Amino acid sequence: MATEVILPKVDMDMATGKISKWFFGEGDAVKEGDVLFEIETDKAAMEIDAPASGVLRNVTGKEGVDIPVGSAVAWIYAEGETVNETAVPLAPPATAESPLPVSEAKTPAAEVTVEQKVDSAPRATPLARRLARERELDLARLNGSGPRGRIVSADVLGASNMLVDARAQADPAAVQSEAPGSTAGENALRHFPDGSYELQAHSSMRRTIARRLVEAKSSVPHFYLKADCRLDALLKLRAELNAAAPLVENVPAYKLSVNDLVIKAYALALAGAPDANVSWMDEHLVRHSHSDVGVAVSVPGGLITPIIRQAEQKSLSTISNEMKDLAARAKAGKLKPNEYQGGTGAVSNLGMYGVKEFAAIINPPHSTILAVGAGEKRPVVTAEGELGVATVMSVTLSTDHRAVDGALGAELLAKFRALIENPLSMLV
Repeated sequence: MATEVILPKVDMDMATGKISKWFFGEGDAVKEGDVLFEIETDKAAMEIDAPASGVLRNVTGKEGVDIPVGSAVAWIYAEGETVNETAVPLAPPATAESPLPVSEAKTPAAEVTVEQKVDSAPRATPLARRLARERELDLARLNGSGPRGRIVSADVLGASNMLVDARAQADPAAVQSEAPGSTAGENALRHFPDGSYELQAHSSMRRTIARRLVEAKSSVPHFYLKADCRLDALLKLRAELNAAAPLVENVPAYKLSVNDLVIKAYALALAGAPDANVSWMDEHLVRHSHSDVGVAVSVPGGLITPIIRQAEQKSLSTISNEMKDLAARAKAGKLKPNEYQGGTGAVSNLGMYGVKEFAAIINPPHSTILAVGAGEKRPVVTAEGELGVATVMSVTLSTDHRAVDGALGAELLAKFRALIENPLSMLV
């Protein structure tokens, strides 16, 4: 019996994927575990292994084409097995985990459904009801994932995203021109002379970033707190630690950056203010046992946030080396989903670009994100009341006000500032 090779779901938000490269071709012999092909998602490139040994046949998954998750892209036949020359890809079942068929892509938004609800007054959270109204979705046609089948915001957003993705596949131009605030539709283009511009198609990553940030900014009530941190003691300690780094084959075992110490300080601050180390859900507040810190990394075409797990327990050298590895693989598109999904808080550092201060957008399930500016020489008042000069870094904490109130956010920021200005406490 031939073994079906399907396009797997490698990201929890993934509805379709593109095969960026096949490593074997029609008629090639493969062994179980061989890397068959590479999938391009909105976040990374993933290598997919052969599920069985045999001969690769009926390769129907084309490179560079959007393919629904769960579709067959090829078959592996045992030696001597009769090949079915008419084999065609199998479409995945229309469930909450698969995209809508293209033939249904232009169905009205109210028809997006997994299962017809009998109850004429479905149970739903207030936020889910508001989101459904805004997106013109019929709650009676949605399945709820909350307690006793209650519809929560994630159910509404998931159904809405499925509709947008399916419509984008069927008619990308129409979806783009209808998007609120879009400047790419014909109505906007008419303001620019012909020949004065060129159109660049959105990548899957950029489209996903745009959708998620709009959702986050519109559904999460952001609250901002700012503080100035003196860096002189931290810079001194960093230089001493780097100078003391042991050599491994004549190369220092680590080279700490200011960002490495910021990650450690923020992880310890979250651990020290456990009420702020939480995630907001419609039905409950999730309290985390560890500080899993996401760190924003710029990659070609977008942004990704790899995560340092249990950062409050790790040494500075471990954080530094782990961050370098994650950043390098992020830029190469080689991160695994579990390396960028989740997290309990995040850090975004634009100081290396000379940015003095800024405010970052929270990326759920995080309830906080710390925006870090550049360290610069500024006039300060010393402990003795005299005028002096110090290296100062401005940081802005964005909090989800549903989960982290002003006083709690201030406590978290104060703990972070104390660790930065007394960095030896991070080594104890």
